Amino acid sequence: MNAIMPAKSKEKWERGDFQTPYQLAESAISVLASNGFKPSTIIEPTCGRGSFLLAAGREFLDSQRLIGLEINEDHLSVARQDVSLLFGENKTNLIQADFFNFNWEALITNLPQPILIVGNPPWVTNSELGYLRSANLPVKSNINNLTGYDALTGKSNFDISEWMIIKYFKWLENREGVIAILCKTAVARKVLKFAWQKGLRISNCKMFGINAQEHFNASVDACFLVIEMTNKVVTKECEYYSDLNSPLPAFFIGFRENFVVANVKQFDQWSSLISDGKVTSWRSGIKHDCSKIMELEKVGDRYQNGMDSSVELEEDYIFPMLKSSDISNGKIRIGRKYMLVPQRKIDEDTDPIRRIAPKTWEYLRNNEGWFDKRASSIYKGRYRFSIFGVGEYSFAPWKVAVSGFYKRLVFRLISEYEGKPVVVDDTIYFMPFWSETEARLVCDLLNSEPSRQFFESMIFWSDKRPITIELLKRLDLRALSIAISRYDEYDLLIERKGYENRVHLSRQATLQMDN
Repeated sequence: MNAIMPAKSKEKWERGDFQTPYQLAESAISVLASNGFKPSTIIEPTCGRGSFLLAAGREFLDSQRLIGLEINEDHLSVARQDVSLLFGENKTNLIQADFFNFNWEALITNLPQPILIVGNPPWVTNSELGYLRSANLPVKSNINNLTGYDALTGKSNFDISEWMIIKYFKWLENREGVIAILCKTAVARKVLKFAWQKGLRISNCKMFGINAQEHFNASVDACFLVIEMTNKVVTKECEYYSDLNSPLPAFFIGFRENFVVANVKQFDQWSSLISDGKVTSWRSGIKHDCSKIMELEKVGDRYQNGMDSSVELEEDYIFPMLKSSDISNGKIRIGRKYMLVPQRKIDEDTDPIRRIAPKTWEYLRNNEGWFDKRASSIYKGRYRFSIFGVGEYSFAPWKVAVSGFYKRLVFRLISEYEGKPVVVDDTIYFMPFWSETEARLVCDLLNSEPSRQFFESMIFWSDKRPITIELLKRLDLRALSIAISRYDEYDLLIERKGYENRVHLSRQATLQMDN
């Protein structure tokens, strides 16, 4: 959250401490009441100054217990003044303790049901807490069971609120209750996916859009998530309301084919286009994490890097490049940017650059400090100046590409420039081709209306990177070609020719460049 939150103290950042305005808590609680829910116990696990406890206690006057836990003594003293004084010591129990070290099971065991778990858990990620060297962390675990490259490149990063809400599921595993939480919308989707995958007893689920900028001065997509856990019929759909005052849902989020979709109705319409995921040519662009050195502009017969330094380099390792903005805005200007690509495949020894291109080698050596600053663990133990997302596919003469960052679903055809293949950065996904005819056909298929509707049924545009390689792999091009009556072309150019033939051509092209 540090990139999108206003300036804040280390303590506030560490605890994801954004106190809920009482008016917002009151509006959220009124939504629960309007659905007929009547809790016997109300728990706010990170109660802060008690806005939710106060609003819930006033709304649900027949509740028997009000329980709040808070690590910050100053916040808790405010909650005691408001909540305890209003509802009395016999009904309220406000505890100063650390959420991660507290014995929750012992507390919850004998509480009257149904139970309402409500609140606004910390808006901070485990990586941010690691950066702050915070001790206020859950026991380390890979909650999403990621392995290999995904675990190394940041996909193992998670919000603390995500970890906490999953704990709430455990508390209500054999109990009747409702979880009602303010959180980032991305977190809401992740915990719903967890619950749906595990087959948890969710019988009713709603998500209400929240203006986080207005209430918390935070530029992030947020919501009030309400999950009912009972023995009723289990559902794998969630109603999404634009705000707390909306009378009807705008659409239904759901769980299909083991992933969360943005629009159930639209997805079901085009579900025949789902791929088995076994065969795909989608690739990610080159990852170097050193743009000031690796990305260049050509000025005369020299190159200028991101620090405005002019250098003379051999052409052997320089390739024209495109960035996400070039793909998304429709104004592809090849020749505006270039990339220094020191490897043709992952883990290739970079020492031959010293012999083949001595000026390039000297340039890299002079800027070693920039490479040493790269934080990602994927570079540890690799050859000097190593990059990722590089292979024979990177140098294909034709590509069909899409931006992962920009809020536009548009696929662009990329061709060679001045006799060299055009490379792309790691914010772009692409399919490599060694035939213009094949590339043009696939580009047409991907830009068709059925393709657009299929992808948009799964895209959450509020995400930082709404288009992912996992999303793109879900489309079966063969099924799409049938849907738009172009299977004969697809069969002739793609299926009969076969992927193996294209790989063979790519290897030939790579060998020619090496020579």
